[in-house]
Amino acid sequence: MANEVELMTTKKTGVLLANLGSPTAPTTSAVRRFLKEFLWDPRVVNLPRPLWWVILHFFVLPFRPRKSASAYRNIWHEKGSPLIFLTLQLTERVADRLHARGVTTRHVMRYGEPSIATQLKAFKTAGVDNLIILPLYPQYSSTTTASIYDDMVKELNTWKHLPHIHFISDYHQHSHYIAAVAESIKQSWREHGKNELLLMSFHGLPEQLTKWGDPYFHQCHKTAALIAEKLGIGEKEWMIVFQSRFGKAEWLKPYCVDTLKELPGRGIKKVDVVCPGFAVDCLETLEEIAMENKAIFMESGGEEYRYIAALNDSEIHVDAIVNLLEQKL
Repeated sequence: MANEVELMTTKKTGVLLANLGSPTAPTTSAVRRFLKEFLWDPRVVNLPRPLWWVILHFFVLPFRPRKSASAYRNIWHEKGSPLIFLTLQLTERVADRLHARGVTTRHVMRYGEPSIATQLKAFKTAGVDNLIILPLYPQYSSTTTASIYDDMVKELNTWKHLPHIHFISDYHQHSHYIAAVAESIKQSWREHGKNELLLMSFHGLPEQLTKWGDPYFHQCHKTAALIAEKLGIGEKEWMIVFQSRFGKAEWLKPYCVDTLKELPGRGIKKVDVVCPGFAVDCLETLEEIAMENKAIFMESGGEEYRYIAALNDSEIHVDAIVNLLEQKL
């Protein structure tokens, strides 16, 4: 009887690590397909659909894919898109750690493959009845985390028997995550020395979203303050900025590019830049921050600019993710 009860209560657990996605190749056509799916998501652009359809198809997709494809070529790896293979490598390392506990770990992409629907169906076939989904966005945003939730629900709405679900909406102040980012910065300082100012750059969003209740802006500030506290640095030794502005609307400030242009004139000519909102390196960190923005800073009179890589599949990142997941097992 005891064995029967144990069999009835034992759950089979599956973990999904979710990221944004990437074009399949650094070509104009592949980037156009990716942007068409990405930018049509109402969570990403919440303009009225008829108006946005016209803007997207007549003013964005005919021009932006060629420029973006050129940027992707600057960072493309023999393994493919950095975001894709780095997410896969992180997932494999997390899977190795959780396998002994009978947990199956997979990765998904909100746009592109492997899709959330595909991986959920695979879990269903395998008999998974305890599901943990972790979007690899430390700070919650309606444009990213909520979109993953929407896609998950879209698939699960077709199921007759729903699994037990844990959806981790953010981990912006999780102690292991904060410690991991701080340690990666310390490691850079040990190897290369500490520059005059640490810029913590987060992906930007339209200001209006904060007014509508999106907590992203406040969570970014909390993350940055906790990292600074962990590093033991004063308020004049670091600052928060927001990157990747798109369009003419007001976005979260201060803007990263404007700040980098101004710093040399204020006597700050040596900076370190880290992006605590990105779990793995991607176009926005490797091309925009490490290349494009570096050039802007140096042209404005800067003398030294160092980008500190994302946590990627490092041991400290794996430890942080596993610790976060174990709280739900």
